[in-house]
Amino acid sequence: MKVKEVMMKIGEFPSIEKKTILKEALIEMGKANLGLVCIVNQEKNLLGLMTDGDLRRKLLKYQKPISSFFIDDALNHAKLNPITCNPADDLKKAVKLMGDKQIWDLPVIDNEKRLVGLLHLHPAIKKLIEK
Repeated sequence: MKVKEVMMKIGEFPSIEKKTILKEALIEMGKANLGLVCIVNQEKNLLGLMTDGDLRRKLLKYQKPISSFFIDDALNHAKLNPITCNPADDLKKAVKLMGDKQIWDLPVIDNEKRLVGLLHLHPAIKKLIEK
């Protein structure tokens, strides 16, 4: 079974443009209840991934008023080289990678580094169990 058979498609998870401010990124994150947002350029190349956990750690690290973070570019608070997978990757290997790295989600990128989907742990495990 391949990642592409289970991954969420573009539009089913939050993704934002490079120059989106943090406040708008948080609004997008809230709409999907996934706790993350993918950041892309105009060509849809994945530039970064911001999770609610990343943001929480940054807020605790930098002692400044929370409101001052809202006008930052979301990309400033993102992981710039997130762990990813490819649509043709084996689903079991992708789930193992998620377990090894203790992450819930993997952005799915094609060979040109364009974001094409998101693999979420719960549907992936459910698909493997039903197999």
